[in-house]
Amino acid sequence: MTTCGSLAASNFKTMIGRPRVISVFACLLLLQGGEHISLREALQHNTDEQTQLLAVYEPWFGHPRHVTVGYSSQDPVVIRKQIKEAKKLGISGFIVDWYGDREPFIDRSYALIQSIAAEQDFHVAMMYDESDGENNSSTDETLAAFEKFRDSYLALSAPGRRAYLTYHGRPVIFIFPKGGHTNWSQVRSQTDKWESAPLLIYEDQPTPYTSAFDGFYAWINPGEKGWAQDGSNWGEDYLRGFYLKMQSKYKDKIVVGAAWPGFDDSTASWGLNRRISQRCGQTFADTLGLSRLYYPADHPLPFLLIATWNDYEEGTAIERGLAKCN
Repeated sequence: MTTCGSLAASNFKTMIGRPRVISVFACLLLLQGGEHISLREALQHNTDEQTQLLAVYEPWFGHPRHVTVGYSSQDPVVIRKQIKEAKKLGISGFIVDWYGDREPFIDRSYALIQSIAAEQDFHVAMMYDESDGENNSSTDETLAAFEKFRDSYLALSAPGRRAYLTYHGRPVIFIFPKGGHTNWSQVRSQTDKWESAPLLIYEDQPTPYTSAFDGFYAWINPGEKGWAQDGSNWGEDYLRGFYLKMQSKYKDKIVVGAAWPGFDDSTASWGLNRRISQRCGQTFADTLGLSRLYYPADHPLPFLLIATWNDYEEGTAIERGLAKCN
C-alpha cells in the first residue's frame, strides 16, 4: 500500500518547485478525516527506516528551578520507562542537554541516562549548551567542559560508553548556541587531537565558524514571517529553506533534519509568548513530512531530530502524545 510519505516524495521528485498535487500533509488529513492525528500515526507515515530518529531530552526535571512534571530526571525507573516508550515509537536515541560544571544536577542526570541507555540497547549523545559568557571566558568554559565530557563519558572505561551515538565510528556532539562568543575553531583544534575526534553538529544559524563544524541541525523556527499570534505559522518556509540550503551550499556537511509538535513558551519563566499551534497533530506530521520530500528513500537523511521528547516548559514534548482537537 502507498503511504503518505512515499506519495509525497514521488510528487516532489516529478515536479519543479513546491508540489501542487496531493502532498503528505493533505494525504494525512484525508486519512484522518481532518481529525486528531496520533503520535504513532504521524511517525508511521512520515519516517524512513534508513534515517535514525532521535529526540532531544531535557534532564532537569526534579530541580526546583523547573516546572513539576510528575517525575524526576534522576529516577532510574522513569528513565527506563521513557527509553522503552521511545523505542516503541522507533526512536533510537536521546540527545541530552548538558552544561558541564555549570549545572551539576544535569550532569548527574546525564550520567544516569547514559548508563541505563547502554543496558537498554539505546543511544545517547550530548547537546552542549553554550555558555552566555563573553569573549575568552566562553571559549575557556567550553574547552574545559569538553575535556570533562571526554574523560567522564567518552573514555572506553566510562559507564555506558557503548551507548554513545556515533556516525562512521566517530562520536557525535550537538551544540546549542547561546552567547555566540565561543571560538569554535579553537575548540575544534582541541577535539581533533582526541583519540576519537568527535563530529560537531551546530544549530542552523549564521556563524563565522562554519568550517569548524561537520554538520548542522534544524531547530524550531517560524522562519522569516515570524511568530503568528494564533500559532498558525508552523515553520514550513524555514524547514524548506534549511533543506534546500543543505543540499546546495553544504553538500559536504551532515544534515540533521527536525520535526516538532508545536511550541508555546507562555508559561516558561523566560518565555516571550511565542507559539506554534499543534493543529491537532498536523504540525508534527507536516514537519516530519517535509524531511521525506527533500530526502526520499533513495537519499535519506542520516538523522532526524524530534524537538522534543519532554520540554514541557516550551510546549514541545511528545512524551505524552500530541494535543487533541477541541
